[in-house]
Amino acid sequence: MTTTPGQTGSYGRTAVLLHWAIALLIAIGFTVGLTMVDLPLSPQKAKVFAYHKWIGITVLGLALVRVAWRATHAGPPELPMPGWQRLAARATHVLLYVLMLAIPLAGWMYTSAAGFPVVYLKLVQLPDLVAKDKELAALLKLVHKLLAWSLSGVVALHVAAALKHHFIDRDATLRRMLAWRRPQGN
Repeated sequence: MTTTPGQTGSYGRTAVLLHWAIALLIAIGFTVGLTMVDLPLSPQKAKVFAYHKWIGITVLGLALVRVAWRATHAGPPELPMPGWQRLAARATHVLLYVLMLAIPLAGWMYTSAAGFPVVYLKLVQLPDLVAKDKELAALLKLVHKLLAWSLSGVVALHVAAALKHHFIDRDATLRRMLAWRRPQGN
């Protein structure tokens, strides 16, 4: 791993930007996903579904970049905390990464199985990941939905832990993910 500004106590700009961009896109994608299913069949509903797919594919791409970045750039040193909290934090982060990859892939496979193309930003038609199959589409739709709800629970836990560290423990856990400027001397 290369040395990054994060080794001085906060995450580097790239890690912070990826974190918050993905968080924002997930929040928007989840909200769009909740509202689009109740829309009446119309051209507007097709547009909203397309936006949801674009958000998902963008999250997938950014999550892959984030995984690669994290694998090649050390984060800041871990803050002191009880062993169970460190284990819970690591498990939560692994689960977040898995879900950030699995949810868009499940949605893409569902779309393929349902017989609809994924045309990213109206520019690039992505390949079908599975053949058209009505029964598989129903299963993948359920998987996509369950994974999305699971992510919402894990994100809630992640946010609660960050707020606990900030307001109760009064440590730098949250502040170092809010640092937008490169630390002095780097």
